Amino acid sequence: MEHRQLGRSGLRVSRLALGTMTWGQDTDAEHAAEQLTAFHDAGGTLVDTADVYQDGHAERILGGLLHDHVPRDELVIATTAAARRAPGPVGGGASRGALLTALDGSLRRLRTDHIDLWQLHGWDATVPLDETLAAVDTAVTSGKVRYAGVANYTGWQTATAAAHQRAAPGRAPLIATQVEYSLLERDAEREVLPAAAHHGLGVLAWAPLGRGVLTGKYRNSTPADSRAATPHLASYVEHHRTERAARIVHAVLTAADGLGTAPAHVALAWIRDRPGVTAPVLGARTGHQLGTALASDDLTLPAAIRAALDDVSDPGAD
Repeated sequence: MEHRQLGRSGLRVSRLALGTMTWGQDTDAEHAAEQLTAFHDAGGTLVDTADVYQDGHAERILGGLLHDHVPRDELVIATTAAARRAPGPVGGGASRGALLTALDGSLRRLRTDHIDLWQLHGWDATVPLDETLAAVDTAVTSGKVRYAGVANYTGWQTATAAAHQRAAPGRAPLIATQVEYSLLERDAEREVLPAAAHHGLGVLAWAPLGRGVLTGKYRNSTPADSRAATPHLASYVEHHRTERAARIVHAVLTAADGLGTAPAHVALAWIRDRPGVTAPVLGARTGHQLGTALASDDLTLPAAIRAALDDVSDPGAD
């Protein structure tokens, strides 16, 4: 698998990332091990998790696998903090106390002495930005974090935080932003991607298959074994089951048929090679789904098909 620089940094990561949002709920430890092994065998290195996934259980599963299945030093481990909200004096969000407490918790669950990419999971308007980013500096200076980034920030939030970190010597620069981005969700192109390009941040695209809708499996019904059929993820998928999405899915299916490949391959190849994108984050529930996604690495879309998909998914066309 090809590797790319993550933003304006020396960190190189695989151009496909493995997400772990389903681990510990829809994906048990045994199937998570199969996913991680297959991803590693395919040349993948970037594994993305979060301290809030199943209240930390996804991190615990990954931590166990780092010792029993894939060597820790052959992976780039990314996790997040700042989304957790809890009672007590530390509480949650992006305060200094909450962030550094969350970091120590992630290190324990992951059974490692450092995080390769530590991401702020969301903007916290209740905490001064100086305090939040000073905690990031502390985490990097301590050696517990190698690189820092943000996730789910708007364009102005991304630009403000990135500029703050580059304004003075000694601060830990932000090198990445993670945002929802796919043929069905292109809002990031308005402000987030330009801000990331200007400030040298690589883009990690979550939900690159439009929360599963771009596979085409929801075109006529809701499969019983799909995310949309589960109470905890039904609304997550329904967000992209619209008339506009149906037109885009039809175009993806047509392209896939013409190329003799799977719709998921087309959708992933499109997002993988968008300007500014370092890697889409693959959120597979099963080994079969992951295998299908990984096979997209061999596909490069012809210019005519890419242009047609650009046009049908243009957010300004409606």
